[in-house]
Amino acid sequence: MTTKNLTSYGPRQFGGRIGFPQWQFERALRLELIPAADLDGRWSAAVVNDVVARLDAVRAAVGTVPDVGAGRAERYLAERFTGLTVHPGTAAELARRGHLPRKGEHKGHPLYCGLTLERFTDRGKVARASAAGRTYTRDEAAAALGLRAADFDHLVRAGLLTHSQTTVSAWYKGVVVRLYRQADLDRVRRSSRIDLDAVRATPKGCKSPLATLPTKT
Repeated sequence: MTTKNLTSYGPRQFGGRIGFPQWQFERALRLELIPAADLDGRWSAAVVNDVVARLDAVRAAVGTVPDVGAGRAERYLAERFTGLTVHPGTAAELARRGHLPRKGEHKGHPLYCGLTLERFTDRGKVARASAAGRTYTRDEAAAALGLRAADFDHLVRAGLLTHSQTTVSAWYKGVVVRLYRQADLDRVRRSSRIDLDAVRATPKGCKSPLATLPTKT
């Protein structure tokens, strides 16, 4: 923390004075723990000194975890809830259920609220989100359902399955990979429209019973 006293402060100088990195300073502003600039885009020394006087309370309210991507959010939850398996897709599922707010994005990928992560205490919600939100590639999803890849493609073509998110292939640069979530696979298992046992029993090389499904338009 800088000890230099100025008559007015820009955002970097203010952050330096109180020892806040940019993300922490911006969150404090967003939460109105730091007031809006009072001198044409800068803060007067009086305002800064007031924040310094209550800095411990401001720091506690701002938290120590920045807004992060899905991977870091899931690693944080796994470390916090020891012994709980946190599958890829958990952060997105928590957001889908209204438990983990999104806070913008980075390079096209969502960022999740670090303050919410830091204060999360409900192990059960994380466990349920991990079970329902677990994601699979197309081949992994087909294997999870016990189907051939071609059978799986018919489900997608008919609109009975839709990918929940995408990622970029770790092996082929620029290739977008569609990911399917566990809850959607479970819904297909329960569907009365298809007989998965009959599909699984179809010999290799024979036409899939799913081929007759109408294509979703």
